[in-house]
Amino acid sequence: MVNPVWLKTFCTLVDVGTFTKAADKCYMTQSGVSQHVRKLEDSLSSTLVIRGKKGVVLTEAGQQLYRQGKDVLQTLDNLAVTISRDPGYEGEVRIMSPGSVGLRLYTRLLDLQVTYPALTINYRFAPNGDVHKAILNNTIDIGLTTACPVDPNIQSEPIGEEPLLLVTPRHIKDPTWETLCQLGFIDHPDARHHAELLLGANFEQYQTAQLRPVKQSGFSNQISLILLPVARGLGFTVLPANAVAAFAQQAAIKAHYLPTPVSETLYLSSLAGRELPQRAINIANVIQEQVRA
Repeated sequence: MVNPVWLKTFCTLVDVGTFTKAADKCYMTQSGVSQHVRKLEDSLSSTLVIRGKKGVVLTEAGQQLYRQGKDVLQTLDNLAVTISRDPGYEGEVRIMSPGSVGLRLYTRLLDLQVTYPALTINYRFAPNGDVHKAILNNTIDIGLTTACPVDPNIQSEPIGEEPLLLVTPRHIKDPTWETLCQLGFIDHPDARHHAELLLGANFEQYQTAQLRPVKQSGFSNQISLILLPVARGLGFTVLPANAVAAFAQQAAIKAHYLPTPVSETLYLSSLAGRELPQRAINIANVIQEQVRA
């Protein structure tokens, strides 16, 4: 491997033509310049320069090293500049959240990407647990969850609240526990968590039953499809308000605001101790503004 310090000294010597000028240019002594060139020659087992009365003369090996060495040094300089830059709206930002959160944020983030074409939004939908795992594995920059992470390696902050709604087919006007048991439960990845929060606060029967007497009438892990069986009268479910509002067939469902309102907290999280790039920080700020708007 060619020592880049020796290479830089050698190329400077060739550029200025003499050891005296090279020493001044490199803020070294002439003997220091000579030492770098000699070490470079020894490492390559080749004579690179011949000292002449009017300066240095390059050997064939010296000419090849100079041509290629200049490119190498330029590449190293460019690399240093690139690494030191931290542009606010260039590069990829990896985000993961439950689907209901994504429905609210994804369109706004795409608007931002349209404004800044060098920015790439990588957005994946996943349940809370998968988001926490992705943060710990450092495969995402920003995680949004509706369950507070308990692992100390995840740093998080609450950024907003989202109401949970009981959703039934349109014809259900007054959802009693008996009515829910007859309908059946449409399950989804975060359904048990949502049901525990909302149904547990509004139905005494839930405290002991925890949905066991309620038959499971279906399951979907696609946020846009969870309410489809509800719209067809096949069951009920519990979802965040954003997911309900995004469903296309509003006339076929009924969202119920129960006597004891329940909202779940939205947490913005990242890997503890990791310094996020400026682009991820900017996206996190946009997300907080959107949630609080």
